[in-house]
Amino acid sequence: MAQSNIPHGDTQQHPIRLYLVVWAWLFILSACSYMVDYFGLVGYLRWSLILLFMALKAGLIVAVFMHMAWERLALAYAILLPPAALMVFVAIMVFEAHYTLFNRLTFFATG
Repeated sequence: MAQSNIPHGDTQQHPIRLYLVVWAWLFILSACSYMVDYFGLVGYLRWSLILLFMALKAGLIVAVFMHMAWERLALAYAILLPPAALMVFVAIMVFEAHYTLFNRLTFFATG
């Protein structure tokens, strides 16, 4: 028999139950996202629920299927911190946009 050059014990096996549980949660979150439209929710409630379910699904996929849950903390920070910083900057821009619109409607409105 040919001997393999791959050292034994360097691989990590995850139980199939973990993947089945994640798939079940992805199905449940997708069903909840569908229910938001089915029940006819509107406005900020609708979009916040859809974004919440989307973020939870993305987090599960990144953590388990992309193996980020088992990576070193430095690699996880290198991948997760830039999108988090972008979200903070977008939130700041949204608040500034509302403030600018309020000022324009207050001071430049004709009437």
